[in-house]
Order: sequence, then C-alpha cells, then structure tokens
Amino acid sequence: MKSLRIAGLGVTAVAALALSACGSGTDSGSSASSSAPAPSSSMQAPMSGASDASGGVTTNADVFGPACSQLPQGSAAGSLDSMGPQPVASAASTNPLLTKLVAAVKATDLVDTLNSQPAITVFAPADPAFAALGDAKFTELAQNPTQLAPILQYHVLAKRYDAKGLAAAGGSVTSLDTAGGPLKIEGTGENMTVNGAKILCGNIPTKNATVFVIDKVLTPGTNKN
Repeated sequence: MKSLRIAGLGVTAVAALALSACGSGTDSGSSASSSAPAPSSSMQAPMSGASDASGGVTTNADVFGPACSQLPQGSAAGSLDSMGPQPVASAASTNPLLTKLVAAVKATDLVDTLNSQPAITVFAPADPAFAALGDAKFTELAQNPTQLAPILQYHVLAKRYDAKGLAAAGGSVTSLDTAGGPLKIEGTGENMTVNGAKILCGNIPTKNATVFVIDKVLTPGTNKN
C-alpha cells in the first residue's frame, strides 16, 4: 500500500504517536524503531477465533462510557446506527471522537487492510490524546510510515473481544505488534484500563471489529518484563 500525506488537523494528530509514554487524558505515546516492518505486510496477522460465546460481537445496548454521549444520535454519520454496518476504518472515519486517529491510519494506507480483517478489536485513542503535541514530529513520522505502522498495530488485537472478554483474558492480550509486548488489562466495565488508558466509550460495534475509545496513545514496549 502507498503512504499518503495529510495536512491541516491531521498533521497535529499523528505527532502524538511519536513521543514518549503518556500520562492521563491529553498525553501520548512514543515512536517506534525505524527498523519496523512495512505497514501493509505487518498488519497481515492471522486472525483467530472468538474470544467468548459472543465472539466479541456487541450491540448498541452494550456500549458504555462517559464519551458515548458525544456521538451523533439516530442514523446520522458517526452514530452507533450508522457505524454498526460499516467495517472499522470506514466507521471510524465518521466518528467525531477519532478524527486524528483516522488521519494516522490514512498516513500509513491501512484503511483497506483494517477494513478487510474478519474479527478484530481496536483500541482507538480519542482526539484529546494527541492534543499536547505539535506538528514537527507528525511531519517526520508521516514521511516514515514504517515507523508509524507498528504504533498503530499496537492498538489492534487479532481477536474480537467485548469488555467481558477482555476482563476474562487473564490480565493481558497480544496486539498485532507482537514485538511491542502484551497489553495489560485491568478492572472491568467502566473501571477497565488498557495499559493504564481509561475507556471513554467501549463496546462500539462495527461490521468487523469491536472498538474501545481510550484516553491515551498506547506505547509499544511499555509492558516488556
């Protein structure tokens, strides 16, 4: 797949992905090694089966979290009704909480790759998770998608989990960026965290993924030993 260039608001977005591990809310993650694999091939992880009896599939009634009220209502673009039938990257492109993450996915040309996976889980940093960082790092990273891609992969699981499935996963799960180490799952429901990131709106259903909007950019390597 071919890398794209993003301007405007998207430029502020992916800068966050290049910096050090974030604190709460508006902080962000770190850059990956320049030796990372090319984005299109490294996203092609084998998909595994259901994480529980439901296969991790959710409905609108399962959605929870303080930021869910910020989603459009009814059948408007970005609403639960609108996103549900769409594959995950297409659904995210209409979600008003995720404009900067969508810019990052487009920068690495991973839209079609994410949309084509049969059953995945996506931890999606909300726009405020990127807000503290400037444009320079984004420009650098956007021109090096092989550095950006592993950071995005660290936010994707090759199984589809709902919140209950994550809570039952034994405290950790493995992302598509296996070199980045496991993701640590703590708590349940509204109190669940992923590598310390709080869930702002969880169990969002899309055609091929369950999405958890979180308040941090996750940093590969954080939980290695």
